Order: sequence, then structure tokens, then C-alpha cells
Amino acid sequence: MPIAKLIIELEIPHAQSLKDRRQVVRSLKEKLGNKFNAGVAELDEALVWNRATLGIVAISNSTTYLKGQLEEIDRTVARLVIDLGAQVSDSYAEILDE
Repeated sequence: MPIAKLIIELEIPHAQSLKDRRQVVRSLKEKLGNKFNAGVAELDEALVWNRATLGIVAISNSTTYLKGQLEEIDRTVARLVIDLGAQVSDSYAEILDE
């Protein structure tokens, strides 16, 4: 069964504290979790206020479906971060097929 993962690295230039960073990350995780049937987790230790890394995973029996879902999630993240005052610095998608 294929498993898709998407790693998103964010820059949060306006973050002046851990609280500012958490607001962006929490909002993004909540919005993605509500819209997509995928798991979303923060992957770094929150040591730097103006950067964050999110991991998103999904499972399906269709590789084609997963590719489309990852593309849609990537586009959605790019739109959402603008409203949150952040930007995507990098993203990496991979589909693991047994």
C-alpha cells in the first residue's frame, strides 16, 4: 500500500517569540487537518522562532490519488501561509510504495 509524505519548511519572518511561531503552525495544522484526510505534525523542536517544519502523510491504495492529493496540499499550503504572514521556503514530496 503506497504511503505519501510531504515535508514543508516554513519561514515566519514576523515571529518575535515562540508564541508567534506557534500561532502560525497551529493554524496551518488545523486548517490542513480539517480539509484533507491526512496526518499533519510539526517535525522540529521549535528552537528557532522564525522557522518551522511540517510533515504531512497520507495512505491510499492508489498512487495516482496520492500524487494528486500531495499536489493539492502543496498548493493549499502556499495559499494559506500568505494569510498567516509566512512563506514556504522548501517542500519535498515522496511516495513510498512497498
